[in-house]
Amino acid sequence: MSTMNLVVLPGDGIGKEVTREAMKVLNHIGSKYGIDIRSDEYLAGGASLDEYDVPVKDEVIDACQQADAVILGAVGGPKWDQNSKDKRPEVALLRLRKELGLFTNLRPVKVYDALIEASTLKLEVIRGVDLLVVRELTGGIYFGQPRLTESIDGEERAVDTMEYRTSEIERITRVAIDAARKRRKKVTSVDKANILATSQLWRKTVSGIAAKNADVEVENMLVDNCAMQLVRNPRQFDVLVTENMFGDILSDLGGAIMGSLGLGGSGNINPDKEFPSMFEPIHGSAPDIAGKNIANPLGTVWSAALMLDHLGEAEAAQKIMAAMDKACTDGILPLDLGGNFGTTEITEAIIERL
Repeated sequence: MSTMNLVVLPGDGIGKEVTREAMKVLNHIGSKYGIDIRSDEYLAGGASLDEYDVPVKDEVIDACQQADAVILGAVGGPKWDQNSKDKRPEVALLRLRKELGLFTNLRPVKVYDALIEASTLKLEVIRGVDLLVVRELTGGIYFGQPRLTESIDGEERAVDTMEYRTSEIERITRVAIDAARKRRKKVTSVDKANILATSQLWRKTVSGIAAKNADVEVENMLVDNCAMQLVRNPRQFDVLVTENMFGDILSDLGGAIMGSLGLGGSGNINPDKEFPSMFEPIHGSAPDIAGKNIANPLGTVWSAALMLDHLGEAEAAQKIMAAMDKACTDGILPLDLGGNFGTTEITEAIIERL
């Protein structure tokens, strides 16, 4: 029997509910595949602010660094929107990514036949969509300095700094090319090179790496065109690689293509080290539906499957995805996907099909 030591950060809102359901699935599949799933739960985000007046405690970061992987629910909510910038729940998420060195976000976008009608796009446009967004996660405008708000001549002025270095662009490009080699061998690098200096460096650097990896097709695309193409013809894409803010926006567009942000999972990883990595659904904390047993757990369960695959348990991960697909095919759908089943009912249906 192998042992898997996890840190669970339920976070805020529906995060508590969906992480609980994901752990049920993990414990069930672990019992079948001889994996001893051990987990410790800590506060992060708004829950940590309420309890400790900090978005995440140092000892929580330390615990994450000692784990094999981290499962995160969701952080944030209107309750903390007026907090100062250092006392916002999202600070926990940014700090975890930075201090764990998780510079890569992998977000698959796959349209399953059982869920195809959940999307608002035409069926002939999205049928068969299977792409991967590779987002740079620890650079760009979310981490650049200076970041400030000041008063000048009687009005407020705000500054955010977008910054990238060659090494940051090189490493995320290599991740995307390696991922494409296992797929259809095509990478689309997304930038705004007609305007931004950071994007001009991005395109130059990506082109240099591409020239040394001729077995994978690498193309460049402006971010506004890419957004249009994702809606118009998403099947043309295999792997998208882009910087932090563009990746944040485009990957959520991928969730809309699938039919719901509640469906998608993601992994925050550092391919240069074995562990820990952090896995989370792509949705927010949705405090308006928290505690009502109607939250969609599929994104968190998908994230758990991505975690198993990352930790070398590919067969167990595939079984979870197959059970999810079968449950959806059998009509066991949450409210946001047109069904009428509750959070726990959906989890029970997945476990039954395992």
